[in-house]
Amino acid sequence: MDQPFVIGPWNTPVGPVPRVSSTLSGRDRWGALCVRWGFRRLRYTVDPGLYALGSPGPMDPVLVTANYKLSFDTLRAALPGRSVWILVLDTKGINVWCAAGKGTFGTDEVVFRLQASRLEEIVFHRRLILPQLSAPGVAARHVKTQTGFTALFGPVEARDLPAYLDAGFKATETMRRKKFPWKDRLVLIPVELVHSLQWSAMIAAAFFVLGGLLSKGPFWASAWKATVGPVSALGHGIVSGAVLTPLLLPWLPGRAFTTKGLFTGGSWAAMLWFFGHVEGLQPLDTVSWALGLLSVSAFLSMNFTGASTYTSLSGVRREMRWAVPLEVLLFAGFVGTWLWARWFGS
Repeated sequence: MDQPFVIGPWNTPVGPVPRVSSTLSGRDRWGALCVRWGFRRLRYTVDPGLYALGSPGPMDPVLVTANYKLSFDTLRAALPGRSVWILVLDTKGINVWCAAGKGTFGTDEVVFRLQASRLEEIVFHRRLILPQLSAPGVAARHVKTQTGFTALFGPVEARDLPAYLDAGFKATETMRRKKFPWKDRLVLIPVELVHSLQWSAMIAAAFFVLGGLLSKGPFWASAWKATVGPVSALGHGIVSGAVLTPLLLPWLPGRAFTTKGLFTGGSWAAMLWFFGHVEGLQPLDTVSWALGLLSVSAFLSMNFTGASTYTSLSGVRREMRWAVPLEVLLFAGFVGTWLWARWFGS
């Protein structure tokens, strides 16, 4: 009851439950923005249990979701003017799809929350509506056997729930298909940028120290000069792999994400070279810069498989068998040619 988005209690035959609104507050939107940028991402949760949206009664539908607050908020915001029960599972702060794959959005948790909330004493019907993307983790027949509730899988997108409910729990073919338009890919970019900048900053610091120690002349001046190429390679590799590849994903050649990242990185590097971005770098530093950009772009593009909608575990494993050694080799070339330039002053 003391969660900031709860607007008060809602009385039920088994006692009061938290009541929420479909209108998101400024605090809710700010929290979502922070999470999109990776801040407190694994701690953005709501308490598991039963919630009342609007003024639900014993015949109103029961919707099941994860306790990742972004999932919870997306669900309630999609149902303005509706009265429903929302059963929140303890998915350890993980979204529906990922939690279903990891097992935290699973049959046992559904059964446990049903029994813990005493839902059979609150509603007259015996029907649950689960997100379609939770299907890998939930065996509907076992839920039925253990609780008497029939588990229905609703549409992929929460925004289609009003039409699904009005149609008598029937989903159209469009509602069953998960699309991955540029807007969906765009919202994934900020968190990738934040994570990338964190490890790239540590790598840049290592280059800075080594540049000052290995180059001739005063430490600070040498360090700054020697770090220009590596920092540029890391930065442009992040732009290529974490921004351009996701945005251009459907139009890039190749099936493997690493191939797409190499194409984007190569094209981006060629454009930068054409416009004189690498002027002033020594030949070995130029080679190092290109290898660094390609390695980072390829790695981040391959990493994006975990956020896409059309990759499979077997496919990712197959790609990683050749992509990871290639990325390591490119990164080793990046560091090696840069060190060679420092040692021999080329």
